[in-house]
Amino acid sequence: MTHATEDIRVLSAPQVAVKVDLLRCAKDGHAVFRLDQPIIIMIDGPAGTGKSSVARHLAARLGLDFLDTGAMYRAAALIALQQRIPITDHDALVASVERADIRFDWSMDPPGVLAFGETLGERIRRPDVTAVVSPVAGIPGLRRLMVQRQRHIASLHPRLVTEGRDQGSVVFPDAKVKFYLDATPEERARRRAAQLAAAGMSADEPRLLREIIERDRSDMSRADGPLVCPAGADVIDTSAMTIERVIDELEVRVRAKAREP
Repeated sequence: MTHATEDIRVLSAPQVAVKVDLLRCAKDGHAVFRLDQPIIIMIDGPAGTGKSSVARHLAARLGLDFLDTGAMYRAAALIALQQRIPITDHDALVASVERADIRFDWSMDPPGVLAFGETLGERIRRPDVTAVVSPVAGIPGLRRLMVQRQRHIASLHPRLVTEGRDQGSVVFPDAKVKFYLDATPEERARRRAAQLAAAGMSADEPRLLREIIERDRSDMSRADGPLVCPAGADVIDTSAMTIERVIDELEVRVRAKAREP
C-alpha cells in the first residue's frame, strides 16, 4: 500500500507554474506571503491551550502547511503501548520509533500521522496515550530523533505553521514569527473535559486538572526541550478567548510581521 507523505509531491507543469507565479491568499483575498518565500510560524505552549486547532486553522487561512509535532510524540507513546515497551527502556523505544518512520499524509486535512506505514487516526488522542505522552516526550534520544525529523519536514515544507512545546526554543529558534499560547490550568481542564464529552468519553474534570498541572511540571522540568516561552515570542493568554478570536488575533499579528523588513 502506498501513502501520500511529506516526501511525495506530484505536480503537473501548469500547477508548477501557478505555484511559482501566484500569491496564496487568505480568507479576505489579500496576499499574505509570496509562494516562493519560506516562512515558519511557530506556536508553542502547554497542553490544552488550543495550539493544534489554532495552528491548523491559521495555516489554512494563510495558505501554509500545518505540522502537529505533538501528534509525533503521541505516535511514539502509542508505539510504546502497542509494543509493550517499558517507557524506562529508552533505547528500545527510540529504536522502535525510528523503525516506525513517523511521518504525515499531507493529502488529509489535518495531515494524518503514520507509523509503520499505517495511519494512526484518533487512536493517538485516547486517554491511555495522553497519560504517558509526557514521560515519553522527555526521553532525550527520542527528542533528538524528533527534532531531526521535524527539521527535515520543514526542509520539504518551507512554508509552515508548526506547533508544540519546543518549536521556537529548540527546533526553529530562528523562526520569523513566534507565538506562545497560554491559559489557566482550570480553563484547560474544562476544555479537555468538553472535548472528551463531545467524543462520547467520560470526563472527570478534577482529575483532568490534576493531570494538566502534573504535565506542566513534567514538561517544564525535563532536561531536553523543556517547555519555555521562546525568546521573541508574542504571548497570548487564551483563557477568555474563543478559538476563532485567537486565530483572528494571530492572523493580524502575522500580517503585521510579514510587512516588517
